[in-house]
Amino acid sequence: MLVEGMSDQSALEALAARRGRDLHAEGVFIVPMGGATNIRRFLRMFGPEGFGVRLAGLCDEAEERDFRRGLDRAGLGPGLARAGLERLGFFVCVADLEDELIRSLGVALVEQVVEAQGEIGAFRTFQKQPAQRDRTRHEQLRRFMGTRSGRKIHYGRVLAEALDLTRVPRPLDRVLGHV
Repeated sequence: MLVEGMSDQSALEALAARRGRDLHAEGVFIVPMGGATNIRRFLRMFGPEGFGVRLAGLCDEAEERDFRRGLDRAGLGPGLARAGLERLGFFVCVADLEDELIRSLGVALVEQVVEAQGEIGAFRTFQKQPAQRDRTRHEQLRRFMGTRSGRKIHYGRVLAEALDLTRVPRPLDRVLGHV
């Protein structure tokens, strides 16, 4: 499974574990690519011209074009619309992983998770910054997750662990269902 970064990997591994799945035992590996623009290289390595393994993936909405172009150039699907991406096992987060998790959990529960992680003070300070004052709490939380090295990876896991398994964001649910 090709994903943009380690936060996606962290969230998907936590969610799979919560569902009782051992991805490694199933022969499923989540590969963070270091950004969506690297997809062509990874498709060459793992796709039909490389190891020829069954592929799936997850990307942010802003990087959907990179995924489409990469799949096209790898000969996996010319001119794909989103439905075509999904038939191949590639799913798009609206707008990104953090947005999907925050929408699914709700702002109040995400703030409780931030508090349980000992970071509510840092978040409240962040909210007071001039650039944040006019943003919604949802937008502030989303931005807060990317303000320190490793925070997105950490919150990918802990937010996935907090999910109600009946309200898993569609792209995460579907990509795990594909593999």
